[in-house]
Amino acid sequence: MERKTFFADVIVPVSVPNLYTYRIPHELSGSVTEGQRVIIPFGKSKLYTGIIRRIHETPPSHYTAKYIETILDDHPVVHPVQLLFWEWVANYYIAHPGDVLNAALPSGLKLSSETKVVLFPEPATETLLTDSEFLVAEALRSKGELSMQEIAAVTGSKSNYALIRSMREKKVICLVEEIKDRFKAKTESRVRFRDEFRNENRLGELLNNLEKKAPKQVDLLLDMIRRSGISSAQEREVTRSELNDISALPALVKKGVLEVYEVEVGRFRPTRASDKEKTLSDKQCAAFEELSQSLLRQRVSLLHGVTSSGKTEIYTRFIRETLDAGKQVLYLIPEIAITTQLLERLLKYFGEAVGVYHSRFNENERVEIWNTVLHFTGKCAPGGPYAPFSMIIGARSSLFLPWKDLGLIIIDEEHDASFKQQDPSPRYHARDAAIFMASLFDAKVILGSATPSIESYRNASEGKYGLVSLEERHGGTALPHIHVVDLKKEWKEKTMKGHFSPQLLEGIRLAVSNGEQVILFQNRRGFAPVLECQWCGWRPVCTQCDVSMVYHKTSHQLRCHYCGATSAMPASCHACGDTHLKLKGFGTEQIEEELNLYLPGLCISRMDLDTTRSRQAHFQLVKDFEDGKIQVLVGTQMITKGLDFEHVSLVGIMDADGLLGFPDFRAHERAFQLMEQVAGRAGRRLQRGNVIIQSRNPDHPVIRCVTKHDYLSMFREELSQRIQLGFPPETRLIEILLLHRDLATLEGASAAFAEMLREPLGKRVLGPEFPIIPRVRNYYRKKILIRIETGASVSEIKNRVRKIILRFREDPAYRPVQVQTDVDPY
Repeated sequence: MERKTFFADVIVPVSVPNLYTYRIPHELSGSVTEGQRVIIPFGKSKLYTGIIRRIHETPPSHYTAKYIETILDDHPVVHPVQLLFWEWVANYYIAHPGDVLNAALPSGLKLSSETKVVLFPEPATETLLTDSEFLVAEALRSKGELSMQEIAAVTGSKSNYALIRSMREKKVICLVEEIKDRFKAKTESRVRFRDEFRNENRLGELLNNLEKKAPKQVDLLLDMIRRSGISSAQEREVTRSELNDISALPALVKKGVLEVYEVEVGRFRPTRASDKEKTLSDKQCAAFEELSQSLLRQRVSLLHGVTSSGKTEIYTRFIRETLDAGKQVLYLIPEIAITTQLLERLLKYFGEAVGVYHSRFNENERVEIWNTVLHFTGKCAPGGPYAPFSMIIGARSSLFLPWKDLGLIIIDEEHDASFKQQDPSPRYHARDAAIFMASLFDAKVILGSATPSIESYRNASEGKYGLVSLEERHGGTALPHIHVVDLKKEWKEKTMKGHFSPQLLEGIRLAVSNGEQVILFQNRRGFAPVLECQWCGWRPVCTQCDVSMVYHKTSHQLRCHYCGATSAMPASCHACGDTHLKLKGFGTEQIEEELNLYLPGLCISRMDLDTTRSRQAHFQLVKDFEDGKIQVLVGTQMITKGLDFEHVSLVGIMDADGLLGFPDFRAHERAFQLMEQVAGRAGRRLQRGNVIIQSRNPDHPVIRCVTKHDYLSMFREELSQRIQLGFPPETRLIEILLLHRDLATLEGASAAFAEMLREPLGKRVLGPEFPIIPRVRNYYRKKILIRIETGASVSEIKNRVRKIILRFREDPAYRPVQVQTDVDPY
């Protein structure tokens, strides 16, 4: 009887539009299933880790299917529901399946393919070799195999492709694709007695024999007896690290008395729950009941609670209910910065049920969390501990974990722009993607914010989402008093000291003298964003990007915040040669320096991307501020998000105008959110806080809304303007960015692409035009915007866009032009 031939459609981790079909070897046909990792050949010689999407009996019609090399897993690493979610992300955000796989799967689960060079099995005996070829051949005879990096070290040349090609043609060497597993389990060294010395009499004899000859060995044996409890009924394993002195260990191992062995252990030590949730206030109880009823009627509900209203305590009640039901919880936060305090609180409530997942973890830690979530059992003994990592606190990437029985998704600070993935593809929005994913599990979604996005609040006000408001701070503390300083007046009267108004300096002095703390917010890092020649107006611009270099005083360098390029601080103008160079604008570094000058003796720290690059830096800053070691904290928008400090009585917003003047239709909404959020860090306990906003336009409508904590007025004004101008949420946007190193090529390609779009889409297509920064990393950029009116079929338009992109790429003249799509941009 002829055996059936099976094929597998595989998601390949390469940015190509389709899945690829591979033939399943007969010997593997019984052990292959959807969601498993497989090693597959792709291209001429590369091997990749792919994920099986489906298995069938239909061979591909346009190419001969290659064989799957091997299967990596006994069981799937991705559940079927995740594969459905991946497909939705690819379709909705016009992304390739491989892009989604790369975003979803931890790098530790993607095996790397590294080219290795080995000697040809039967090398020719009389082949003439160049000096470099001879050196490589000798090195191969010595080591057996070499990587490309090792060959570069042997030859002293970085480019050895011609040499490799020559040696292959001479049949001296051949190439091997070696697959490396990047995940390494964490192990722990432990020590135990060998079986023959587990006898009490035998052990006693040994101690007597060693007492005078080897006292250190005796000490170690007594330490082992005490720690292991070998003579008692409660024997335990002993780790090598907990022994007092291991200098005698090698001798005892050699004598066959002790044995050292390795045990695989988790990287995350379980933490037992220690506290019960705090008692809810009457307002919180009412909000909890209202939200419970809302979630019974609708899957998604918005909790609009002012800053410090106790939203987290309400979340914990829903988390407890979900975990008690044996289901999983995803707690989404916009940035890693928020995890420190939140994790500490939730660990006290839920212990080992809590896990964290974000990009600061190394690949081994991410794989360990992935595997724990993958094998979630859902079992929960009544009143007993929850399953490990039943709840994950994470940034947007935690959406892609292999959820099995998700019951609740909490999206805290749902308005935050950090939920939007900018680069690379897929450019998804975690809030919107989470709402779709919840529908796959029939899970509930709670959106929480003091300053909801215009889109979410409109959906809630129109009944698409539930809406619950919490308008009182926990404990009854009043919202902070906000005072606006007119900078035009202060500069005119010459009362400014640096970038500090007298009101702000006096407020800082008073707060610190009372033993309180201060937060200063400036949404720009570095010392000064612009260096300019006083005579001719020359400004140093990045050689790779069309943007001014930012001066960083700590390193005394100019730095590009787009590509990371650095250059030395010039002593004179590169255009006219004059030495009168002036710094314009200010960032967090300059605020820190000026404050040290005007109020010496203060303990000031800075929280921005430059000071929190290391893994523990942010945690340490937050802890030091909580412990009162820091009196004034200067920071970017990192300090606006979800942090809770008891002794902050004053918040200073250094430059409100910089937030309001950004060229973006969301600028006023984002400015309100940032100012209201950072203002909410003040006076979060018993005493009312103060906020000082510095602005040249104190009567701006957004600033007036902030002073009154009036979200609804801001919402109505913004929504009205967007309806008039045709911006979201009234319309939907798709942004297409074209990139090329040659400007003329890009100009022609972008014009042609826009015409191809206008054929089916007409006036919906706007552009092409240059974005705010025309060139980044030596790539010129042109932007095309597709504006989709209410009532039009968004999915149909996306399908047309996808087909036009494929048609555009078929033209050899346009093939080198990169095309990036961004659905729901900004």
